[in-house]
Amino acid sequence: MVNLMVDAAPERLDAVFQALSDPTRRLMLQRLSEGPCSITELATPFRMSFAGASKHVKALETAGLVQRTVRGRTHLCRLNPEPLADAHDWLRFYKRFWNQRLGAFESLFREQEVDRS
Repeated sequence: MVNLMVDAAPERLDAVFQALSDPTRRLMLQRLSEGPCSITELATPFRMSFAGASKHVKALETAGLVQRTVRGRTHLCRLNPEPLADAHDWLRFYKRFWNQRLGAFESLFREQEVDRS
């Protein structure tokens, strides 16, 4: 049995990948990587309502990717990159897995080429 050696809970990884599956949310995260901003600022490039943007932010919050602070009527959002690191670790395992498999396939292919020569 393969051990993924990733400490993230499966539910957390599921939430991260679900949040990242939406292009609007990925762009929101990209914007938040530049620094904190309000939900209104996140909504502006998409021409969506506060309520629509808030739903996207909620999905990002559920995944732990965003922390929201409410100050009066302003909802300030801040990126939390830790869950992205967990997802990266999970993906890195499969990158190594496929690199090993493709390396073995390449070796086999080269052996067969030599045999044909």
